[in-house]
Amino acid sequence: MNLLKISWANIKDKKLNSFLSVLLLTLGIGMISLLLLLNKQLDEQFRRNIKGIDMVVGAKGSPLQLILSSIYQIDAPTGNVPLAEVNKLKMNPFVKTVIPLSMGDNYQGYRIVGTTPKYVEHFAATVGEGKLFGQPLEVTLGSKAARATGMKVGDTFASAHGLDEEGEAHGETRYRVVGIFEPSGSVVDQLILTDLSSIWRIHDHIETPPPGVKESDPVHEETIAMPPERQVTSALIQFRNPMGLIALPRQVNTNTPMQAALPSIEINRLFSLLGVGIDTLRALALVIILIAGASVFVSLYNSLKERKYEMALMLSMGATRTMLFRMLLLEGLLLALLGYVAGVLLSRLGLWLFSLTAEQDFHYSFGGMTLLPEEVLLLVGALAIGVLAAALPSLGVYRLSISRTLAQD
Repeated sequence: MNLLKISWANIKDKKLNSFLSVLLLTLGIGMISLLLLLNKQLDEQFRRNIKGIDMVVGAKGSPLQLILSSIYQIDAPTGNVPLAEVNKLKMNPFVKTVIPLSMGDNYQGYRIVGTTPKYVEHFAATVGEGKLFGQPLEVTLGSKAARATGMKVGDTFASAHGLDEEGEAHGETRYRVVGIFEPSGSVVDQLILTDLSSIWRIHDHIETPPPGVKESDPVHEETIAMPPERQVTSALIQFRNPMGLIALPRQVNTNTPMQAALPSIEINRLFSLLGVGIDTLRALALVIILIAGASVFVSLYNSLKERKYEMALMLSMGATRTMLFRMLLLEGLLLALLGYVAGVLLSRLGLWLFSLTAEQDFHYSFGGMTLLPEEVLLLVGALAIGVLAAALPSLGVYRLSISRTLAQD
């Protein structure tokens, strides 16, 4: 007697009940699996890009907005700050590295960021084709930006004002593509990088560098040689030692026109705010799974009542009660397994749809369709619920009277 075939036939015989049980399990497991995937993907994206950045300075406003706009490039900047104030931080004994950033333009929705080669070094990005920007109005494209815009080395383009691709084009001055980065998995992938003087030249509408600065001057200098009135959007700071974390943010917030934001604190605060919603959804998913377990219980309980004669007949033909118990148990396991597989597939579909939206709005993509360790535990939990829900009604097999049941029917 093939118990698997009989169990599968019984499941197909009760299509509506089986479908309801599997659907509930699919929804519950799918929600939990999707939350696990999103939590892992978001955490990896945030931690990867924040690594090595101890502080961000910029215009006063929302610290979280400053972090999101300067590190992750997914929010509007808080404003501009004097370059002279940023350069003063390089003299601070607590500061190891200062990376200035200047933003405000885009091309086809991809942000153009003026910075120094240290920004590229920080994210360990490597040039796969061409070279790194070295002169004003030279740009090096992130891999996603190059793929989406279709530009290649040697092409020229005019940027659009603002962070929206519908902004007014700076048609009178054009950038030239000199290189394309290899995919790095960091924020560099979705940026168009150039030197700071390019951003200033575009917005000043000048055709020659400012006084005292030659076009051939390297952009690698510790301090950008520009007049004091020059401004940047923000700067990424790395401390020389832990004492900087204690002293420097207060000094910046108190003694300068800038604000200092600590990425670790702001991102933890963001995750704690998101965590409330995630915990609520996870609790809802667990409730749905428990309801699915109750559905399996009711389905098998009713099935046992309806199939008493069949069970008694199988017992009279040599089947043991333990065999029938295992058969009913197998039905619960099959329903749980179907719900789990469908739920995992549903979570991948949800992640793919979420990735499409994130790619369109923020140029971030989410992948990784492999099974997470937590999802293996989720499988164990789903099978346990299936076994428990099936075991309770299946115990009725041991109380079944063969003679009475056959006589009644």
